[in-house]
Amino acid sequence: MESNSYNKTYGILSYCTLIGWIIAMVQVSSSTGEERRFTAFHLRQMLILMLVGAVVSIIDTILFFIPFIGVIIINIISILLFIVWLMLLIGAIRGERKYVPVIGQAGENMLGDMFE
Repeated sequence: MESNSYNKTYGILSYCTLIGWIIAMVQVSSSTGEERRFTAFHLRQMLILMLVGAVVSIIDTILFFIPFIGVIIINIISILLFIVWLMLLIGAIRGERKYVPVIGQAGENMLGDMFE
C-alpha cells in the first residue's frame, strides 16, 4: 500500500460517472505533487476503461443479432468490465495504483503523462 498523505478524492471521483471524471480532470490542474500524479494516473486508467467500454458497446451492437451466443458473450464481457471498474475504484480508495488488467500498462505507456 502506498502513502496516503495526500487527498485521494479526485482519484476516486474519476471513477464515478463521466461528470465525476470531467470534474477530476479539471481539478487536477490545480493539484500539485503526489496528489496530481495520483489523480492523473486514475484519470488515465478510467479513460482506458471507457475506451474499452465503447469498443464493447460497438461489438454488443453487432453480436445482438446472433441469438443466444451473442447475448451470453456480451453479458460475460460486461460483468468482467464491471469487476475491473470495481477493482480500480477500490484501489483508488486505498491509495493504490492499479492498472486495467492486460492493457493498462500499455495504455499508460501510450498516454504518457496525460493530465499531469
